[in-house]
Amino acid sequence: MASEGINPAGVVRAVGVAAGLLAVGAAAGAVAERAVVARSGRADPEADEPFGKLRGTPLQVRDAQGGALHVEVEPSTRDHPDDLTIIFSHGYALNQDCWHYQRRDLRALGRLVFWDQRSHGRSGRSLAETNTLDQLGQDLETVLEAVAPEGPVVLVGHSMGGMTIMSLALQRPELFGSRVRGVALLSTSPGGLRDVPLGLPAFAAKPLHRVLPVTAAVLMRNADLVEMGRSRVNDLSLLFTRFYSFGSQASPALADFTHRMLGETPIDVVAEFLPTLQQHDRKAALRVLGRVPALVMVGQEDRMTPAAHSLDMARRMPRSELEVVPDSGHMMILEHFAQVNQRLRELVARVRDDLAREGAERDELLAEAGLTPQPGSDQPEAGLRLPQP
Repeated sequence: MASEGINPAGVVRAVGVAAGLLAVGAAAGAVAERAVVARSGRADPEADEPFGKLRGTPLQVRDAQGGALHVEVEPSTRDHPDDLTIIFSHGYALNQDCWHYQRRDLRALGRLVFWDQRSHGRSGRSLAETNTLDQLGQDLETVLEAVAPEGPVVLVGHSMGGMTIMSLALQRPELFGSRVRGVALLSTSPGGLRDVPLGLPAFAAKPLHRVLPVTAAVLMRNADLVEMGRSRVNDLSLLFTRFYSFGSQASPALADFTHRMLGETPIDVVAEFLPTLQQHDRKAALRVLGRVPALVMVGQEDRMTPAAHSLDMARRMPRSELEVVPDSGHMMILEHFAQVNQRLRELVARVRDDLAREGAERDELLAEAGLTPQPGSDQPEAGLRLPQP
């Protein structure tokens, strides 16, 4: 029986029109890109990049239901390592390998931690009813406590990973400013995804959003059949990946890598997370995140989490820095990795400046009290009450 208020015939027409428009737009962009590439004669600069092959030290963390969360740790290559830990949370239908360039290039920033969100990548399959943003926030806290029980932490999230950070902020606001000393929200949104046009005109986008919950239910009931169809990689599916992931003439190797990650996520997992993303509204978390230095960064051509959402976040976070990247789509962390990495370096430098200033203030208070701080410790002497950050 059709859902109340939804006309099945209208849904079919809307989805058909939407798919047609997307296919035409994606194909036109691909044809133009191929023409430019052919004229330039350039080789694929990422052709030899070992996407999906960089591995850290594995660690298995158990979630609240006893499921396995796959975590990998990269030790710092700093000349004078400190206790700063940076935790990277990936997006919807991806896995931790999407942080390829950050893992490759940023180990000098501190100790890097990458994890696969529940039911994604190498993490264990979770019960459908637990595949929610609320649960992802709890999972992030579990990972944080397992890999960094002490010391300052910076949280970096892409897309759904940014929403995971917002979920944690609402559940455990006391962590932000004490343990969590900085956040990066990349290509993400505080809510309102139901109103995103997805690169379509309004007459096609609105009916499409209305039918997505029904579509999710159908996908879950027919997962095996859908997976058989997905296994047949074709030009159209690659075109859709390009259309929704990139805003420039992205490397073919990047497009193939992104397409592979998406294809490796089971279709029932894709369907199970869809409702929680559609219902996502965590603008209240931005007040909590506003306590710490933050980076808000988005591609100007992002069709999934539009730049307007990042502008709204930055306005609500007084310690944030905003950057909108031209010619960039949703997979900005791959498409414009050098720019993303540089802004992450700057964010971590801001965090370290805060920590150094607070350490100097503590030392001054200790000296005034006639006490000597312990070498290598940023904690006050026992019995001395000092202001906390």
